[in-house]
Amino acid sequence: MTSTEITRDVVVVGAGPAGLTAATRLKEAGLTVAVLEARDRVGGRTWTDDIDGATLEIGGQWVSPDQTALLELLDELGLETFERYREGDSVYLTKDGELRRFTGDIFPVAPETEAELVRLIEKIDALAAEVDPDRPWEHPRAAELDAISFEAWLAAETDDQEARDNIALFIGPAMLTKPAHAFSVLQALLMASSAGGFSHLVDADFILDKRIVGGMQQVSIRLAERLGGDLHLGQPVRRIAHGPDGVTVAADGITVRAQRVVLAHAPVLYSRIQFDPPLPRRQHQLHQHLSMGLVIKVHAVYDRPFWREQGLSGTVFSPYQLVHEAYDNTNHGDERGTLVAFVSDTHADDVFTLPDEERRARILASLAAYFGAEAENPVVYYESDWGSEEWTRGAYAASFDLGGLHRYGADLRTPVGPIHFACSDMAGAGYQHVDGAVRMGRLVADTIAADLRGETLPELDAIPTASMLVR
Repeated sequence: MTSTEITRDVVVVGAGPAGLTAATRLKEAGLTVAVLEARDRVGGRTWTDDIDGATLEIGGQWVSPDQTALLELLDELGLETFERYREGDSVYLTKDGELRRFTGDIFPVAPETEAELVRLIEKIDALAAEVDPDRPWEHPRAAELDAISFEAWLAAETDDQEARDNIALFIGPAMLTKPAHAFSVLQALLMASSAGGFSHLVDADFILDKRIVGGMQQVSIRLAERLGGDLHLGQPVRRIAHGPDGVTVAADGITVRAQRVVLAHAPVLYSRIQFDPPLPRRQHQLHQHLSMGLVIKVHAVYDRPFWREQGLSGTVFSPYQLVHEAYDNTNHGDERGTLVAFVSDTHADDVFTLPDEERRARILASLAAYFGAEAENPVVYYESDWGSEEWTRGAYAASFDLGGLHRYGADLRTPVGPIHFACSDMAGAGYQHVDGAVRMGRLVADTIAADLRGETLPELDAIPTASMLVR
């Protein structure tokens, strides 16, 4: 294959929200850029596509009201939002399969369990308030909190199993998409702190507030339009050589010589690139302690939003169901009704061992436990399986194993010579979500621009942050 050679100031690897934010900001600073993307599309873990005549948000999609960085960008790009449908009752399913309708944030459980839920939420909120999401490893008890699993911590906190199951749900299956025994208390507190508090994770009306007309991928599409010929799709990067004179980045059909390179994709993919010289020992160890979660995002489209006829909002929860949560995901201006449902961690492992039709039947049966038999007959059904996606390999993002965040977290963003890192997986505010990607793109672009101008940026403490979340 013939390879084109070009020279730029900065080459960005990855055309998701982080990479495109970095590239457009670098261009605004007067630098030349090239963006290399392995896929045949932009957007990374945001992807809006037409499946069997239905427009589906295959990747990240929601916007919460305190996502100032993302909201500023939406305004700049001229993108409009609309509210998620939430009128009517939510549904909670007990371990015994009893269906309970409710409103508000607290599930309809026994009074003693409700008291434990409220107490635990308040305690986690207080702990999360002590954690700087940009530096969780600096908490005075970071080593201790990182050495115990969230599941073990909950077991030590309360004997109420249903309270433990529901608190674990909010951070495990719902956010990190890992079982609660697989991540630490410190990792859980980072998740809560990045959202402005655990109470925000519990409040679905807050974190899943709005969607973008046309889909979240529109953010990347409109940013990409500003790059023109500087964006190169279908170009997986194979090798990065770096030294005193800069970097040489080789993809399948193009080689870019530059002063700096930004890796703006999931860190679990760094191993797909050959580095010359190799990355330092610290980086090799760090990346072996990071792994992606696993979730199936299920889209079920019906001829109408039938649940609204029952006075239901479409919002459902249960730590005891295959589908642990679902929402009304009907598109703006669409007469049909869409439910989006989630199957995470070990449940996803289990159903992926089944034939496609059996897996579909099991998932729809779980939806029917909440909504009735009509839920088993969608006109369009689709599963977003990011775990098998070649250039992602999991969702929603990477998180550390026990002890890893305290041990290696401070090195996540540390440049290696001319190599810089930026993605939602290493964000503080907005950790693992689109707003975090925007913030990391801005930060790395400003760092590189200042560096190339011989300037010094203020310390991270002086850079304003905010809590925001998109899932």
